[in-house]
Amino acid sequence: MRELTIRAVILGVILSVVMAMANTYLGLYAGMTVSASIPAAVISMAILRGLMRKGTILENNIVQTAASAGESLAAGIIFTIPALIIIGAWKEFNYFTTFIIGTLGGILGVIFMIPMRRVLIVEKKELKYPEGVACAQVLEAGDRGGTGAKLIFLSLLGGFVYKFLSSALGLIKGTIEGAVRIGKSVFYAGSDLSVALLGIGYLVGFNVSVLVFIGGFIGWVIGIPIYSALHPATGHPLDIAWTLWSGKVRFIGVGAMIVGGIWSIINIREGIKRGLQGIFRTFEEHTEDLERKHLLPILALTIIGVFFVYLVILKHPGITLLATLSMVIASFFFVAVSSYIVGLVGSSNNPVSGMVISSLLFAALIIGLSGIRGIEAMIATLLVAGVVSCATCTAGDVSQDLKTGYLVGASPRRQQIVQLLGVLSGALVIPFVLKLLHHAYGIGTGKPGALQAPQASLFASLTKGIFSKGTGLEWDMITAGIILGIFIILIDLLLKKKNPGFRLHIMPVAVGIYLPFSLSIPILLGGITSRFARNKENGTLISSGLIAGESIAGVVVAGMIYGGLKTGILPSSTIISLILFAIPVIFLLIAKGKNP
Repeated sequence: MRELTIRAVILGVILSVVMAMANTYLGLYAGMTVSASIPAAVISMAILRGLMRKGTILENNIVQTAASAGESLAAGIIFTIPALIIIGAWKEFNYFTTFIIGTLGGILGVIFMIPMRRVLIVEKKELKYPEGVACAQVLEAGDRGGTGAKLIFLSLLGGFVYKFLSSALGLIKGTIEGAVRIGKSVFYAGSDLSVALLGIGYLVGFNVSVLVFIGGFIGWVIGIPIYSALHPATGHPLDIAWTLWSGKVRFIGVGAMIVGGIWSIINIREGIKRGLQGIFRTFEEHTEDLERKHLLPILALTIIGVFFVYLVILKHPGITLLATLSMVIASFFFVAVSSYIVGLVGSSNNPVSGMVISSLLFAALIIGLSGIRGIEAMIATLLVAGVVSCATCTAGDVSQDLKTGYLVGASPRRQQIVQLLGVLSGALVIPFVLKLLHHAYGIGTGKPGALQAPQASLFASLTKGIFSKGTGLEWDMITAGIILGIFIILIDLLLKKKNPGFRLHIMPVAVGIYLPFSLSIPILLGGITSRFARNKENGTLISSGLIAGESIAGVVVAGMIYGGLKTGILPSSTIISLILFAIPVIFLLIAKGKNP
């Protein structure tokens, strides 16, 4: 059966680029990314099997494998690299450095995963790899027709048009918000009108979307009124609310994220142990994988490449050696963790933020013990975290793809080759997109309209707090967040004992505190919609299309702004904005038909 064909590779690379662009925008905007596997599989089936009438299930699997590699790399890069802008180490995104870090980190994620493939994916039956299984089911059901592909294309077009009307023409308001002063306290209310956030809420589900909302409620409805009452400020209430959030309250979310990251590692300690044991037990030749004679040279060249990139940036052999050693150890460790954990709980619940926080603290410890301080130490720490983040995110998606391939009878070796191609194609476009978005919107500035980049802002704050003094890091707020995080974990442990359908996971709550409250509302609406949708499978494809469409339009509009084209030329209308935003909500609720 045809598998690694030219048409499959070309389509896979194209979708890898598209999904990498979409996830770059989406992750910086909302702090969340989405999997490309199922949408890519459906699009592939529509093109190869529907239009060309030649596609095989193995070719479609190759396409989704490449697409998900580029998409996952975007998450790894945007978690850390923008932090170099936020701390002031970079004024602009360095294309070559970002490309190299993304490429090398992604390659490590693929290479370190390969020795674990047999023990984790084939032998350990308790590891379900839910996204991988779901994608295999979609591929196997591909002969039933192209309904799913039509839904994705139509919703993608709808998401693109919606965002273009909003950001390029200005007809639709991006946010409806306001604030009032009651006594000394300032109260805020508002919502982004974003179909991408609506889609995110649908995909993450009711439980997680409610937790994000709870976090926003804690920060904006409880935190800001209390702080403004204790520290009265003059000015417009809306300006005061945003100032208090960006300068004070959001650091509660930082403290909660730190606790959540550490707790996630403690909570999966058995998975860490088994994953590492799997590497040492199975690092042997398997004819179905890339051979060791190819793996070891690629691994050696990758580590050498990282060393020289660090050396060029840091200009200090000692720091470079420490940073490289820290990167290799942390990448090896967390690739094992990521690959095992996604088998248990899926990629959507993979605690990547916690792993990157842990790797950052590990790198900071080693670099700090060397006596290095200041901006050099911050850059070195973030560069280590950047490569580890790319490796960890890539490894999780690689594992799901290899599970899909195993179920449909694909060649692991050919999948691994395509995963490397997907990493390369994603890395080529992501730095360019970052530059466009930074010029058009601003990244991590905390200002209204800017891309918040929550993870990168968190890592920037942590790094500055560790290596410099007088940075304005709000340790009282961080401490409050740590206490809140511990309290939330204790409540969740009680809920776990009673085994309810609702859990109080710490990370979504922490992200909700750290994000603007206006983002939480459409995410909550999406989660509620998913609970009552008539056809959840079709709703998943519609949501994926809305997310991709708005995200791609966001990149296009950024290019228009960067090129000096005028935007916002039409008068906005609140009523029209609400009506147009309601259309996809209704569509998600009532959409029916054959499952994809």
